[in-house]
Amino acid sequence: MPNRLADATSPYLLQHADNPVDWWPWGREAFEQARKRGVPVLLSVGYSACHWCHVMAHESFEDEATAAYLNEHFVAVKVDREERPDVDAVYMEAVQAATGQGGWPMTVFLTPDGEPFYFGTYFPPQSRQGMPGFMDVLEGVVVAWRDRREEIGDVAGRIVRDLADRAGGYGASVVPGDAEMSAALLGLTREYDARRGGFGGAPKFPPSMALEFLLRHHARTGAEGALQMARDTCEAMARGGIYDQLGGGFARYSVDRDWCVPHFEKMLYDNALLTRVYAHLWRATGSDLARRIALETADFLLAELATEEGGFASALDADSDDGSGAHAEGAYYVWTPAQLVAELGEEDGEFAADYFGVTQEGTFEEGASVLQLPQGGGVVDAERVASVRDRLLAARERRHRPGRDDKVVAAWNGLAIAALAETGAYFDRTDLVQAAVDAADLLVRVHLDGRGRLTRTSRDGVAGTNDGVLEDYADVAEGFLALASVTGEGVWLDFAGLLLDSVLHHFTADDGTLYDTADDAEALIRRPQDPTDNATPSGWTAAAGALLSYAAHTGAEPHRTAAERALGVVGALASRAPRFIGWGLAVAEAALDGPREVAVVGGTGDPLTAELHRTALLGGAPGAVVAVGEEGSTEFPLLHQRPTRGGRAAAYVCRHMVCDAPTSDPRALRSQLRTPR
Repeated sequence: MPNRLADATSPYLLQHADNPVDWWPWGREAFEQARKRGVPVLLSVGYSACHWCHVMAHESFEDEATAAYLNEHFVAVKVDREERPDVDAVYMEAVQAATGQGGWPMTVFLTPDGEPFYFGTYFPPQSRQGMPGFMDVLEGVVVAWRDRREEIGDVAGRIVRDLADRAGGYGASVVPGDAEMSAALLGLTREYDARRGGFGGAPKFPPSMALEFLLRHHARTGAEGALQMARDTCEAMARGGIYDQLGGGFARYSVDRDWCVPHFEKMLYDNALLTRVYAHLWRATGSDLARRIALETADFLLAELATEEGGFASALDADSDDGSGAHAEGAYYVWTPAQLVAELGEEDGEFAADYFGVTQEGTFEEGASVLQLPQGGGVVDAERVASVRDRLLAARERRHRPGRDDKVVAAWNGLAIAALAETGAYFDRTDLVQAAVDAADLLVRVHLDGRGRLTRTSRDGVAGTNDGVLEDYADVAEGFLALASVTGEGVWLDFAGLLLDSVLHHFTADDGTLYDTADDAEALIRRPQDPTDNATPSGWTAAAGALLSYAAHTGAEPHRTAAERALGVVGALASRAPRFIGWGLAVAEAALDGPREVAVVGGTGDPLTAELHRTALLGGAPGAVVAVGEEGSTEFPLLHQRPTRGGRAAAYVCRHMVCDAPTSDPRALRSQLRTPR
């Protein structure tokens, strides 16, 4: 019989709707029930593409005996972290503070007041490898709750106080300047893996935000070391198993240092961010590889994650049916030499094994390999490679596909809008720009109300019940601003302004710092506030970037001031944690460069207008904003009182309240958009 999750909109919660566990969704009613029964709350947080979430569900939450014990002694609450990042954030902070590590599934035991007192992540059904068994944990908590209730209350209260004391511990606000940017670059250089690309050891995540900083720092200063780290990391990822060599798109992370074996789930946010990074790398270098990866990843977004309503789904699972009825991680993606020969014949099978690094021993499990592009293969027949790839892709289509989490998350769709708009403009792919427009239209129709407030998720074109958090407002505004620059449609600038006014009024503290939740959001044990990046840009620094761009477009002083105040934390963290403040560093580069304001005035359909507009978009100046329209247009403030030159289209470039002479020469415009070094 279905439990209380049967009516949820989250695919992750629906995966648990038929569990024998009597799950409750997050909400006041669950905690009132715990208070009424005098029992603790078991909070289980995960997401649909999480492999170990599925494992724990199968081992424990689908087990009748475990469920019966849980139902008798606890109120069990299941949360999709992607729907409620605020709930996830405050309790993950507690888990990390108590245990030194975190991850999903996250398992937290709470008092009926929501205060945490015992923590963990994945628990196996029986104890193994130093991990206690889940039933042992449950029984231990029940005994402690019965016999040491006062002690539990003291522990929970102390944890909540400690979390409150940790708030804002990022150091004194420092306006980021050249010294801070140089210190950040030095810090990244020290952590850089010169042999393999990327930063740190295993597991290795795509450092999207740090790469954006490196590209912008190179654009502003000419620092070749910054460009080299970005270029080599991008090439290593593109050649590795973390990139789908057949269908395009990136997996969540690599379990090893060499980008070889991924954790196979594919997330919208990773692929949106990396599409933009590779497009910007091509803009900086003209790299054919960067162009190919940007376009293939954009095509993956359209082919695999686009929804019928015009938005983009959240993720593809890591697991799929391996053909025997059992689910296995990576089953859809990996190959053995024998499978290659069976699909391609002897000669092409051996060629494919050599080309993609498929070995008899295997690079993954049970003799299977993840496809890669090893270095040093020499010159190959491009037509043969294309034929092999097409046939393998067709063969893979006959396998059982991974599941898809088809909820639409506002923030991640904002990232996709920015990536697709820019990539489409760079490579003359109008279908990509149209996909960005369609996603933006869905967000306006379904997620945005008349007060400028966002709903975080929707599914099948129906809005969910969870309020947007700061990253939703910031990333959607970022997407709308990119769309405005690409399309020349000022309505997207207007919508961005509506969202950013909400940021100023509901998310900004008196001291200029930013909260992750609105001032009228549900009160949790603390109001989350984190300027550091995780898998996506932090809401704090993403908001700073959108505020800065909007101010450049409109001259709005409150938005510029708010952006600069928010960037104070970047200066404080630049030398201490550059890997985790990458988006903030990228925004600081834009602030140091201006950002530049480019107005292109000319007739619609005029080839010179189009060429000047394209030149402006490809200029590469960090965070530059672009407005395009006809003479006398009121679409953008930057076009006000900007005439053509003798009837010819013209471009105007300003920065730091100083303007260059207008030009109708694309080469001169290109020169104006370069930073003197």
